[in-house]
Amino acid sequence: MSWAFADAYGVEHIEDAALRWARERALEAGLPSVSSGTGSALRLLAAAVDAKAVAEIGTGTGVSGLHLLHGMRPDGVLTTVDSDPECQQFARQAFRAAGFAGNRARFIPGRALEVLPRLADGGYDLVFCDGDRLEYLDYLAESLRLLRPGGLVCFEGVFADGRTVDTAAPPAEVQHLRELLRLVRESTVLLPSLLPVGDGLLCAVRRG
Repeated sequence: MSWAFADAYGVEHIEDAALRWARERALEAGLPSVSSGTGSALRLLAAAVDAKAVAEIGTGTGVSGLHLLHGMRPDGVLTTVDSDPECQQFARQAFRAAGFAGNRARFIPGRALEVLPRLADGGYDLVFCDGDRLEYLDYLAESLRLLRPGGLVCFEGVFADGRTVDTAAPPAEVQHLRELLRLVRESTVLLPSLLPVGDGLLCAVRRG
């Protein structure tokens, strides 16, 4: 009950028309989108690091991107990567409807692992990963290169609907998530925390 209350806290204040529209497009397309609690956490984290440059893996229809933009500096730029250009068009419309100028977001279509190596070393304040769970370990390696010291990396969906802590034989996706959790926890260059919002948000600060 406390978890549900926390995840829904402040929904009426942050879920505006643009966000509701983006969520509806995601539902129609059969795509998952971050919960309101996760979105609220992303806003907070982006604001906490005074984010001017954010990289997002998995644009979807723009739900998480809207939350990130709301938390970023007014001159901040969101670089968002997705293999589905049609979804990115929905996100573009949602950002515009929320009042964000066109130059606040850079849309890059393509597979994340082909796009990320082209992004600047140490050029990002926050990296948000919400793409293929089987590629999360590779996203972690790229994020360590992309982040400035003191920057944040966040991974969405690490609970995998409760399967990550299930004792049953795990599918490949869950095995990758468990390995991600172990690597982040044991890393000497990351300071981690696992936030119980949505389907689990793993966050870590890159030490200087």
